[in-house]
Amino acid sequence: MKGGVGKTTLAVNLAWASAAISKRRTLLWDLDAQASASFILAPERKARDEARAVLERDIPAGDIIIGTDIPQLDLMPADSSLRGLDTVFMEIGRKKRILRLTEDLQGLYDHIILDCPPGLGPTTAQIIRSATLILLPMIPSTLSRRAYTEVLTYLTVEHKGGPPIFPVFNMVDRRRRAHRKAMADDPGCPAVPMASVVEQMADRHAPLGVYAPRSPAGVAVTKLWTSIERRLASA
Repeated sequence: MKGGVGKTTLAVNLAWASAAISKRRTLLWDLDAQASASFILAPERKARDEARAVLERDIPAGDIIIGTDIPQLDLMPADSSLRGLDTVFMEIGRKKRILRLTEDLQGLYDHIILDCPPGLGPTTAQIIRSATLILLPMIPSTLSRRAYTEVLTYLTVEHKGGPPIFPVFNMVDRRRRAHRKAMADDPGCPAVPMASVVEQMADRHAPLGVYAPRSPAGVAVTKLWTSIERRLASA
């Protein structure tokens, strides 16, 4: 629900893990109009405001999907046409558009990872209907925990029987008392530390696994991906 909790960096790093560690054919679908994931993985790409056209079925998804420098990893990039995505879905009037598009792509990919915009609205509902697992990153703070509770309440009321939610503490700073307390209160929740190597992803245009796989953050991402694969296998 909240912005600024590291959704994009986590999505990019997990997409890398799926492709590089598990050797799975992987698509990272950037649904955030800020297009940060697209900037990290495809900095030379020239945006042509086509992302919305895919959702409206004016052009096939394959027309905008591009390869990356990482074997087995493709990208469906975002652009400014995705601004006001909730409005786009209301105008389309199709409640399962993302589900149908992912079904069209399942023959090409083993895993499709969606980097989602913040908020709870029509876009969220579309994603919930299409997802096998929802990863919910949160900073170990009172406000993020509150947002997590609101998401769970929303799912219980609006989407009974929906996909499981997998909470993850992200951007963890163990020097902060509030962060230490939050992790102590929920010791089973995976935690990815705040680190300068993560902040360098935008400058290096690469996921952690490419340039800092043995860093604490890189190791945490690998461990998290192992947990995710285990959950997907039992889904």
